[in-house]
Amino acid sequence: MTEFHEVTKWLLLSVIVISTVLGDLLQSYEMKRSGAQKVTARGLGRLLRIIASRKFLLLSIFCMAISFFAFMALLQKEPLSFAVPASAATFVCETILARFVLNETVGKRRTAGALLVLGGVVLLSR
Repeated sequence: MTEFHEVTKWLLLSVIVISTVLGDLLQSYEMKRSGAQKVTARGLGRLLRIIASRKFLLLSIFCMAISFFAFMALLQKEPLSFAVPASAATFVCETILARFVLNETVGKRRTAGALLVLGGVVLLSR
């Protein structure tokens, strides 16, 4: 494997993790702000109007699209058995940021789960 290939792999993985984490945080923030929405035949149109009017939600969708296309590019270079577990680093980042940015309560079990995922990602990177 060439050095360029190795750098590309980790760059794509970084883009996936950062854009997924940012997208999920923005989505969570905006959905909590907008409150509960009914998704009925009428409610769907209202929900689409809400999405179109919420800049953080639109930015979230954009971030998730970046993540999706970066993941597709990574799959062209790496096996699925690497791409999916390595992108699980999003769970660790999101758990930390949910606690400190969204002020969510993160208990011992969630912390332990995130640490186990982190251990798996570290093992995979070697």
